[in-house]
Amino acid sequence: MTLSSKISVIIIAKNAEGLIAECLESVKWANEVILIDSGSEDKTKEIAEKKGAKVFEIQTGSFSEWRNLGATKASNPWLLYVDADERVTPPLKEEIERTITAPKDNAYAIPRRNNLLGHDMKYGGWWPDYVLRLIKKEAFIKWEGDLHEQPQIKGSVGKLQNYLYHITHRSLTEMMDKTNVWSEVEAKLLFDAHHPQMTWWRFFSVAGREFWYRGIVKLGFLDGPIGVIEINYQMISRMITYAKLWEMQINNKKA
Repeated sequence: MTLSSKISVIIIAKNAEGLIAECLESVKWANEVILIDSGSEDKTKEIAEKKGAKVFEIQTGSFSEWRNLGATKASNPWLLYVDADERVTPPLKEEIERTITAPKDNAYAIPRRNNLLGHDMKYGGWWPDYVLRLIKKEAFIKWEGDLHEQPQIKGSVGKLQNYLYHITHRSLTEMMDKTNVWSEVEAKLLFDAHHPQMTWWRFFSVAGREFWYRGIVKLGFLDGPIGVIEINYQMISRMITYAKLWEMQINNKKA
């Protein structure tokens, strides 16, 4: 059995016409590529179909539900999850081939090289950024979580050495748009978990912890101007999340 017939690549995408072709090109060696389209209004679907992907459209749900759907459509014994803004590098492809030929584990975490605003990040907690993406289908249970979803696996998990290339935060506008969407989700999760009432000092604590981790512990400033921008962006992003939590708490008291 060749590598291509052992792996089903599962891609989650929405309005990714500027990214999806290059992503698909990086996994063209797989004989089954499944794209779960979560409501694109651009040419994502058309591009994917021209590249030979099997496209399944769904309008509602979460990332966990979309990833689980992809697993049900896969016919090969191994699942490789890739996002539209990620690329499987040739060294990673070769390592995957060696690994699944004689696997020691049921799933593997892959390091990600994150490119922010055109810069490959080395500090600030951005490297090696392991993500659990290569999974033996018979060991797969399900993906769980509305934010930072994780797969549930039967058996042991190993780590690969070569990286998945992640092109994220391509512009400051995109960064802020993403924060506005995901901060709403995270704030709701905190609210539903009955987070203590937000007070003035909690906001300082949130920002301070983010600065300490990104800037001091993980030496984010060593990535230069983009590193400094990213430290501040992460602080702002966390502040927005907790400001939305505060708003939810206030509105709940008024109800």
